[in-house]
Amino acid sequence: MQEDNWKEYYTDLHIHIGQTKSGKPVKITASKNLTLERILEEASYKKGMEIIGVIDSHSPEILLEIKELIDKGLAFEYVDGGVCYQNKVTIILGCELEIYDESSQGPIHILCYFPTLEIMKYFSQWCKQRVKNIQLSSQRIYTTGIELQKVVKGLGGWFIPAHVFTPFKSLYGKGVHVSLQEVFDPALIDGIELGLSSDTEMGDKLIELKNYTFLSNSDAHSASKIGREHQILRLANPTFREIGKAIMNEDGRKITKNIGLHPKLGKYYQTICQVCSSYVDKNNICEKGHQGQIIRGVYDRIMELSEKQYQLFGEKQAGSNNRPPYVHQVPLEFIPGCGSKTIEKLLSLFKTEMKIIHEIEEEELLKVVPKKMANQIIQARLGKLSLKEGGGGTYGKLI
Repeated sequence: MQEDNWKEYYTDLHIHIGQTKSGKPVKITASKNLTLERILEEASYKKGMEIIGVIDSHSPEILLEIKELIDKGLAFEYVDGGVCYQNKVTIILGCELEIYDESSQGPIHILCYFPTLEIMKYFSQWCKQRVKNIQLSSQRIYTTGIELQKVVKGLGGWFIPAHVFTPFKSLYGKGVHVSLQEVFDPALIDGIELGLSSDTEMGDKLIELKNYTFLSNSDAHSASKIGREHQILRLANPTFREIGKAIMNEDGRKITKNIGLHPKLGKYYQTICQVCSSYVDKNNICEKGHQGQIIRGVYDRIMELSEKQYQLFGEKQAGSNNRPPYVHQVPLEFIPGCGSKTIEKLLSLFKTEMKIIHEIEEEELLKVVPKKMANQIIQARLGKLSLKEGGGGTYGKLI
């Protein structure tokens, strides 16, 4: 296919399901309103996502719901993988699992993606023998990290460590002392999901990540968080095969932009005292004198790992000439005074949040919102707003 016919697609590959259509829980910590139907509506019609990863597709009832969409003629499977819903959005079938084997120092969340319902159904059956409840998301799987890698790759899937820097249940947050090689086969990792409170510049401080593509996904637990982090993919078609090529940067397919919250607005940027939620000094003592009881921030953890990996590998700075830009965005819900009614008014005129955040000119915004708010949306787009850092599970704020 000629490159002139290629298109760029807004893509968020990590969206959770709160419960099934019949009311059974899937992701316990996600909103109960986050059903498959709600995700499809919110992602495509309000957020402007064109490719979404439904990360709990392994759950048997969710598999049935997707099959039902196909049976009703509302969706179909691409030959090259992925499910097209109403010619509006592509569903990529994903599963999040938790590894905590004898090689790891703590729990690690992993994202596994597969091209077809049939393969996902097979993988779900394989997992069923190794997890306590196959209906639920992010279950601990009783196998080794490397065995899981081999199974995923053997089925033609993608293996991607999830939100790798967050303090809890992640590769670098608690999973390893220094290197991913302690737990995984580096050759069987397809990409790295950066996660909240980090971006490309921060991820590039780890030398062992220099050859991996960075993914920026929302890990949405509610409808409003869909697309908070996403990427723009340059593809010939929105299929599993094409997306895989973009992740591997092959045949001209690629990620053209990573987009997400400024790391300082994330919930885990700063190191925070677990007792009183105040910031701590370099000796891990907070202003009220509590010592050692901390939730380590992503920034401090990355700097610590950077030094350790330098000692291990003998190289200081990673970086990559092939990295796309990381564009910091501020979702509408972060704009002071921009509540649900205002957002609905904006959407009714401008269709999707992505257009409002990134494209609509100030004079057009003024048709709906006051000048101060319109100016803040534009200033946020340009990266000119001051930020108060988040940490310990609390988002940062615009000043």
